[in-house]
Amino acid sequence: MTLKFKTCVIILIIGIVAVSPVFTTGGADAQTLEEAISQAPKGSGEGKIDPSQPAGYLGIPGAPSLNLIICFLWAVWVGWIFSTVGAFGGIMAGIGHITIFGIGQYAGQFRDTSPALNKLVTDSVRVSNQFLVGTSALISSINYYRMGRLVLPLGIALGLGSVIGAWLVPVLTAGKITFSAYIGYFGIFVLILGCWMLYETTPRGQSGKQKAKQAAEAFEETMKRQRSGESVDTKDLGVKVRKLSLSRIVFTFYGVEFSFNPFFPFIGGLVIASIASFIGVGGGFLLVPFLTSVSGLPMYLSAGTSAFAVIISMGTSIVSYFFQGVTVHWPLIGTEIVGVVAGSFIGPYTSKYLSDKWLKRLFIVLAFYVGFNYTAKGFLGKSLLQLLGL
Repeated sequence: MTLKFKTCVIILIIGIVAVSPVFTTGGADAQTLEEAISQAPKGSGEGKIDPSQPAGYLGIPGAPSLNLIICFLWAVWVGWIFSTVGAFGGIMAGIGHITIFGIGQYAGQFRDTSPALNKLVTDSVRVSNQFLVGTSALISSINYYRMGRLVLPLGIALGLGSVIGAWLVPVLTAGKITFSAYIGYFGIFVLILGCWMLYETTPRGQSGKQKAKQAAEAFEETMKRQRSGESVDTKDLGVKVRKLSLSRIVFTFYGVEFSFNPFFPFIGGLVIASIASFIGVGGGFLLVPFLTSVSGLPMYLSAGTSAFAVIISMGTSIVSYFFQGVTVHWPLIGTEIVGVVAGSFIGPYTSKYLSDKWLKRLFIVLAFYVGFNYTAKGFLGKSLLQLLGL
C-alpha cells in the first residue's frame, strides 16, 4: 500500500467521522432567527432573553456586545497565521468567535431552553469563520502566486473536488448542530491533525520526503543570501509547471522536481471541504498535511497552494449556508475582513524568515492545545485548564 493511498484512506475515514454527527442529531427546526428569538423564554436568568437589554450579537437583546477594536486585532492575527502556515486561520477565527468574544458561552445557555436559537448561533459562527478564511485565502493566493510559491494545477484539482463537499454539508447540517457538539468535534478534528503532523516529524514520517527537504533547504539558503545583501534573481526559481495532463502533473521549485496524479487531490479536496464546511473553517489544517504527504511539498509551497483551494471551498460553503437561511452579524464581519486583509498581506513576507521546521512545530503546538481544550469543553463541559485544576 503506497503512502499516497494510505493518506487518502485516512482522510476518507476522517470524512466519515465528520458527517456522522448529521445522523445522530435532531432534524432542523426550520425556524428563522426572528422566530427563535420570539419563542425563546423571556426573563433575566440564564437561557432567557431579556427584551429590556440592548441588542448585541445578531441583534439579540442581552447577547454579547462586541468590542470591534478587539475583533479587528484578532482578525489581523487570523490573517497572519493563515497566510504564514496555510492553515489555522479558521480555527483561530473560531477561537475568537467562541471564546474571546464570548459567543460560545452565550449560545451554550440556550442548549435546553431554546435549542433552535442555540443551533442558529452555531451556524452563524461557522459562516463567520469562513468569511475570514476566505478573505485571507484570496489575498494570500495572490501574494504567493507572485512569489512563485503556489502550485496552481494542484490548487485547482483540490478546489474542484471541494465544491461538492462544501455545498452538500451545509444542506445536510444547517440548523442541526448544537454548540457543545460543534466545539467538541472541532477539537477532535484539530487533535487528529496534531497527531498526524507530529508523526510526520518522526524519522518514519520523514522518509520519502527528501525532495521537500531539499527544496526547503534551497529556498532557505536563497533567502539567507538575500538577507546578507547579495542580489539573487529568484524569478526562475519559483514554481514552474513542466508537464500537464489528466494523469500526471510535473513541476519544479528551486531546482527540485515534484509530480502528482490530480485524481488524489480531487478526492482529497472533496473530503477535506466536507470536514471544513461542517466545523466552519477553511480546511487548511487538513490541506497542509495532505499536501506535504500526498505531493511531498515543503511548507513553503503548502501555504499558498492550500490558500487557493480554500478560496473555492469557502465561497461555495458560504453561499450554501446562506441558501439555508443562516444569518451573520455584519458589523463584526466587516470589521474582521479589514483586519484579516492587513494580516494576510504581512504573512507571506514574514514567513520567509521562519524555517520550514519551525513552521511545522508552531502548527503542532497550536493543534494539540486547541484540540485538547475544545474536545474537553465540548464533551466534558470543562476546558483543559479546568480539568487540570488551574
